[in-house]
Amino acid sequence: MNNRTKTYFASDFHLGLDLDKSSKEREKIIVEWLDSIRSEASALYLVGDVFDHWFEYKKVIPKGYMRFFGKLAELSDDGVKIHFFKGNHDMWVYDYFAQELDIVIYDKEVIHEIDGQRFFITHGDGLGKGDKSYKLIKSVLRNPISQWFYSILHPTFGLSLMKLMSGKSRDNHKHTNGSQEQSNLLEFADKMATEEDFNYFVCGHIHAPELKTLSDKITVYCNLGDWMTHFSYAIWDGQTLKLERYKSIS
Repeated sequence: MNNRTKTYFASDFHLGLDLDKSSKEREKIIVEWLDSIRSEASALYLVGDVFDHWFEYKKVIPKGYMRFFGKLAELSDDGVKIHFFKGNHDMWVYDYFAQELDIVIYDKEVIHEIDGQRFFITHGDGLGKGDKSYKLIKSVLRNPISQWFYSILHPTFGLSLMKLMSGKSRDNHKHTNGSQEQSNLLEFADKMATEEDFNYFVCGHIHAPELKTLSDKITVYCNLGDWMTHFSYAIWDGQTLKLERYKSIS
């Protein structure tokens, strides 16, 4: 009997960033969580900012994360379908994960049908009104010409610059109004619920785990939170979407 009936959603691991727990400590907890869902997961959605900084050269990737990559490989080999959404910190993911781990990569929001329900899934950066400066920067960074110029930098310099840019982005984010950003994202979700046919709006980005019904009193909004302070994720069991927090057993 197949017990793999659940779909899991998580975002904002920010691997590579040392906080109260080092990146390696958090990686071990994430791997522990991935191992705990292995027997029940039919699909896993990683909804952006898995890495705090990432640039993927043609023949070079950032070092580290071997425990994480190994566990993703195990899940993929076991038949778990893994979906990876580019976030604002790891937008320069290309085809490495697709080739090595059979992971599906997404550049933008999608609507997927799961067990007869429709899920609008997005990292959430640059959506809604406001944040014009970031939207401009995002359009430049995602431009193929900009990416080509960056790719000709030596990896030692390029990856160091990427880490610096990631830190600057986080510093700028600290000075923004988090509640306003959250309000903008909710407003965007409300708007999309009137324009598109879906039952659930799933996102990350603002590190604020929340599960609530939108203004139409039908569509459910789910912000996945993060794995920096909340260690939160969502589970779809075929009937209900639940927001949970993982408690490490180690």
